Amino acid sequence: MLKISTRGQYALLIMTDLAECDPEKFVSLKLLSHRHNLSVKYLEQILSLLSKDGLVVGLRGNNGGYKLVKGADKYTVAEILKVTEGDLAPRSTAESNAVSNVGNNAFWEDFEKVISDFLESVTLEKLVEKNREFNGFDYCI
Repeated sequence: MLKISTRGQYALLIMTDLAECDPEKFVSLKLLSHRHNLSVKYLEQILSLLSKDGLVVGLRGNNGGYKLVKGADKYTVAEILKVTEGDLAPRSTAESNAVSNVGNNAFWEDFEKVISDFLESVTLEKLVEKNREFNGFDYCI
């Protein structure tokens, strides 16, 4: 079964949170920690990964924090999850080499394509819109 780790889930949550905020302002680590009831240390690990891959930019100091590098409509869920999860294939290369059957291989390739296409089709902006519909408010007004 394809499972996304909590680190991947929280990365998506934090990126969505940042996307809801003013793109010109940095959101403090402490505020993100408070909003999502996550430790600052754990968030630092996630944001460090996102920063290294150029998805967010961080600023130290009193007015520091994190913000998105580009508009929310320019990020895909696939792009974000690949930072924390690596390869999102439903089976490993070792598994695909061990169980070789033309019909089965075609199934797995199709399955992987469906997952990939879906994750590539969902933007961060779409997640923000869904949050607004569901919650009826923005974090960063």
